This record gives sequence, structure tokens and C-alpha cells, in this order.
Amino acid sequence: MPPADDTTYEIRTATPEDTGLVEALDGSFTTATVFHVETAENGFTLREIPVDPPLTKVFPDDEDEDVSADEGDQGPQGAPTFLALAPDGFLAGFVSVAYARWNRRLTIEDIEVAPGHRGRGVGRALMSRAEEFARERGAGHIWLEVTNINAPAIHAYRRMGFALCGLDTSLYEFTASAGEYALYLSKPCRAANRG
Repeated sequence: MPPADDTTYEIRTATPEDTGLVEALDGSFTTATVFHVETAENGFTLREIPVDPPLTKVFPDDEDEDVSADEGDQGPQGAPTFLALAPDGFLAGFVSVAYARWNRRLTIEDIEVAPGHRGRGVGRALMSRAEEFARERGAGHIWLEVTNINAPAIHAYRRMGFALCGLDTSLYEFTASAGEYALYLSKPCRAANRG
């Protein structure tokens, strides 16, 4: 699907020199709805509810967190970040991924699109590049985590074929996002035809 305004974005692998650009990207969002989570003994339900006034979420800086890669299948090929650059050279978005061989899972560690580029196909293009990387590695599925209040992202992931597969009620407990729930979504990764 081409971007709505026919802007062509260059998708490329990030280099160490791109770290500042990625860290500076505004990943905040505003939403008029959130997903309310109701837990029960044998499961949970989601219900989308309106919020008035709309909720704006600004993510805290990660500077105090240990963001070093785990041992094992990490590094340039195990955990790359892909960038989407606008024609003017500015960063429109990025996706960071990690692949685990043991369960053939590609995890979307982070995906963000700059506010001025949302709704133009940037997220879909980045996710397509992540899926291509997953197929190259032989991944069986792609997996991600999103907060229950990020309704715009949840809707976008569902349009891309992701389905709800889990819930964590305590992931954000001791963070600035306390009170939110982590939703897990996944989709099968179809192997590329190897003619």
C-alpha cells in the first residue's frame, strides 16, 4: 500500500551514527479511546472505551535503563534497527527487532513513527522490513508488546494481521506506566518461497 501522500521513504539498517536520531524521535501519542482490561480467574476481556479529554502519552527517556543486548543471538544481525527516512533525509520512524533461534521468534522491540509522518504507511513499511528480516532468519512468528492505552497502535497491528495472544498485568508496575497493562500480539511468519 503506497503512502497516502505518495511520499517515498527510504528504509535502511541503522548504524551507530544514527543512535542520536533514534533516541530523539518523538514517540508520544494521543488517543480518544483506550482498551479497558477486565481480568477474571480464567482469562481476561478487552473493551475499548472512550476517554474525554483525549489521553496523551509521553514515554520517559531510557537513559537510566540498562538497554544492553542479551547474550546469544544479538549484535548487528541478531538485533538490528531499521530506519524510515523521508525524502528530506529526516527520520520518519524506526523499528528495532531481535531474533531468538530457540523458538524462532522475531520480537518487535520498539516501533515508532514521528507524529508528522503517521498515517502515511511508514509503520507498515517498517513492519514489512521487519517481516522480511524474520523470513530471512526462518522465524515462525513475530511477537510484540503494547500498552493497553495505545489504541491507535493496537488497531494498526490488527490491520497488519497481528492477533492478541497474552496479557501481563504487572510488567509496568514499577515504572512511570504503572496502572497500564501489557498486551501481547503475534502473527505467523510465512517463509519466503525459495523457488
